[in-house]
Amino acid sequence: MRESNHGVLLGASAFLLWGFAALYWPFLSASEPSEVLAHRMVWSLLAMSLFLFASRRGWSWLPGVLRSPRRFLPVAAAAVAISVNWWGFIYSVSITETLQASLAYFINPLMSVCLGVVFFSERLRRLQWAAVGLGTLAIVVMTLAYGSAPWLSLLMASSFAAYGAIKKYVDLDGAQSLTVETMVMFLPALGFVLYLEATGSGTALSVSPAHTALLVGGGFVTALPLLLFGMATQRVPLNVIGMLQYIVPTMMFFIGWLLQGEEMPPSRWLGFAIVWLAVAVFAYDQLRASRQRSATRRREASAA
Repeated sequence: MRESNHGVLLGASAFLLWGFAALYWPFLSASEPSEVLAHRMVWSLLAMSLFLFASRRGWSWLPGVLRSPRRFLPVAAAAVAISVNWWGFIYSVSITETLQASLAYFINPLMSVCLGVVFFSERLRRLQWAAVGLGTLAIVVMTLAYGSAPWLSLLMASSFAAYGAIKKYVDLDGAQSLTVETMVMFLPALGFVLYLEATGSGTALSVSPAHTALLVGGGFVTALPLLLFGMATQRVPLNVIGMLQYIVPTMMFFIGWLLQGEEMPPSRWLGFAIVWLAVAVFAYDQLRASRQRSATRRREASAA
């Protein structure tokens, strides 16, 4: 029980940090989202290197990954997918469209189960199909509310769902995988940063020391919650993690609505209401299925 409570605390801390990140990136408004993303990739590698050094985990596992295309290519694909997600998130909060980021992470679990059906031949239960149908309806309503498709939400949700699907093929733990992912993007990101500085378009050294510190800090803002998340998944069941993940879009919703003053006309309220209903149906189904599996295991254990 103590280990489980510790895991819940770690997971909640990770998701709270992800939620508060919506307030961090707007402080870097002097930079274009592409520059912020490049710095995020560069400094994330530093953050992960420091973590591996502090934890004394070493680098002996790395050459084997780099020499094996079967092990390396899925991590490289994951790096591309998460980079697209990071860019979408940075861009959405920098242009005060945090509600689109909130919508993305509400519908992400529904998109993930759809990928499971298409690529992993998974079968959905009736309530899961109902949740997916409600999520699709919500997107239609949001399209009418925005006057166009919420493409930022769809980009973030699909890229993060793809990231999760690709990670099924990765045989590294969370810290190792994230380290290789940041290594994959490090040279292109560093090259882009150096190009911006050489052409006078970069902001790392020309705005203020505080701005520079925030760019560097972006790597640690990225790495810390991912590390906490990885530790949490080792201590608590995935259905608990699934419930905790809704902390992030809920925080983003209130940040966008109450702190950043984004408009919430009735049509947008309707869209979010349908999303929340879809999430409730999905969460209920997950909890029910988890309890049924636990009851089955207990019966099998008693029979044995």
